[in-house]
Amino acid sequence: MSPIQQRTFIAHVEDRPGVLNRVISLFRRRAYNIDSLNVARTERSAISRITLVVQADEREARLLEANLYKLINVLYVEHVTAQGQVARELALIKVRANEESRSKVLQLCEVFRARAIDVTPTSVMLELTGTPDKIDGLIEVLRPQGIIELVRTGAVAMARGAESALADLLDTPPGEPPERAA
Repeated sequence: MSPIQQRTFIAHVEDRPGVLNRVISLFRRRAYNIDSLNVARTERSAISRITLVVQADEREARLLEANLYKLINVLYVEHVTAQGQVARELALIKVRANEESRSKVLQLCEVFRARAIDVTPTSVMLELTGTPDKIDGLIEVLRPQGIIELVRTGAVAMARGAESALADLLDTPPGEPPERAA
């Protein structure tokens, strides 16, 4: 049995109402907690991309991928954990910062390559893009300053390399309705 680890799936789906609900219901019915979820339109007007991160072993991951394909509006699924991926998250962090502590917060911001995007007399809002570990690290060093509010996007991921398996499967120009891949 393979170890349980974070698995990243990318589901390319038809951009229609109710599709996200059906995908999420699949994970709910099988009692999987979704660690991260991100949904957005793609370069093709009729297709959206759902990035899901869950804890599963290899057997469970194969079953989840197979079950995703059974959903009507799912065009293509990639399990990018095994093949290598580039994944990033975005975080906005609002931290207490008065005149005395603001310079310390901004120095920490520089170390993590975060940007100060809003400064008030009592707080600083930071923007950071990076791996989940990098974001966790900044959160931990800012915690003593007093985090007022925090929001994270969840992971967005792409498989490494120049190819796009979806583009090869969908020999339709961007803007035209896609054919079902599987």
